[in-house]
Amino acid sequence: MAKGKVLLVLYEGGSHAKEVPALLGCLENELGIRKFVEDNGYELVTTSDKDPEPTSQVDKELADAEIVITTPFFPAYITKTRIAKAPNLKIAITAGVGSDHVDLNAANERKITVTEVTGSNVVSVAEHVIMTILVLIRNFVPAHLQAIGDQWDIAGAAKQEYDLEDKVISTVGAGRIGFRVLERLIAFNPKKLYYYDYQELPAEAIQKLNDVSKILNGRDNIVERVESLEEMVSKSDVVTINCPLHEKSKGLFNKELISKMKKGSYLVNTARGAICIEQDVADAVNSGHIAGYGGDVWFPQPAPKTHPWRSMKNDFGGGNAMTPHVSGTSLDAQARYAAGVKDILKEYFAGTHNYRPQDVIVIDGDYATKAYGQRNKK
Repeated sequence: MAKGKVLLVLYEGGSHAKEVPALLGCLENELGIRKFVEDNGYELVTTSDKDPEPTSQVDKELADAEIVITTPFFPAYITKTRIAKAPNLKIAITAGVGSDHVDLNAANERKITVTEVTGSNVVSVAEHVIMTILVLIRNFVPAHLQAIGDQWDIAGAAKQEYDLEDKVISTVGAGRIGFRVLERLIAFNPKKLYYYDYQELPAEAIQKLNDVSKILNGRDNIVERVESLEEMVSKSDVVTINCPLHEKSKGLFNKELISKMKKGSYLVNTARGAICIEQDVADAVNSGHIAGYGGDVWFPQPAPKTHPWRSMKNDFGGGNAMTPHVSGTSLDAQARYAAGVKDILKEYFAGTHNYRPQDVIVIDGDYATKAYGQRNKK
């Protein structure tokens, strides 16, 4: 008899899963953990049937599951209601980064541990941000549609095409991903890089960016922290969102804030869809107030067919650089978060629970603190 049940919720890979075994994040390849889970005496149940609540397979299996593993890309929303119906649940693991699909307050009430694989997608998302900025500012999508269609209207594509060089670019959030976005933007010789964050970057990190800019571009002191979000967006050609979703950031980019953005600027969001009010963003793109919106995060996920970000576009036929949530799930990232999940499970199965401090979101009925890390160093 199994010691307990591990519930793994992943998207279906279909034929792609067979063609590419490295596609670990799909239902068929199960993060490569089945043998490991079973060798430790646990039952592994894998499903993609997560909606609707309360009639999905997830709801059925959660009733006696001890561990649930889900991803930010195809999240099973572990709500307060679901937690209440899962008396055996001890730990919720995010295969990736971002555990906002778990009701953390409800998890704390039940002393359910919530972990994720911090850092597993940092490079992947930062690269996606740069790609999306370039796709928007170079008006790539309308030009590409010409190339695969029967058009050849150079003026039609070029009339909304700009260089990234000498532009003002800003990030909301300058953590692991936001900082790497700033690092990568230096190579494009921007006029100014602003960041908005609750805390300053270390002086040595700022110096590093400025030193590289001076060497490459002859420009010094281009990185600057701002305390007014409204002021920052008003003078930025591109704004990229790289902050977590929490109570203060939910709905942050609404009609009022977007109205303060520089006319003709671009907004990129690879953080979480709910940081933006979906219709307000679509209205701004459709009206031309902002020249484009790109990213790959939605709410809910998968996004319904009627989601306004699927159909928004500007008068030039562009302005939409959306993708499904793939920025943090490159094959390289999948290898990292699959390995990270296995490491978390090792600690759980061994009963040591000495997880990497940066991976712990809530534990022992409270939000993780530095004290947890100090405890594990003893």
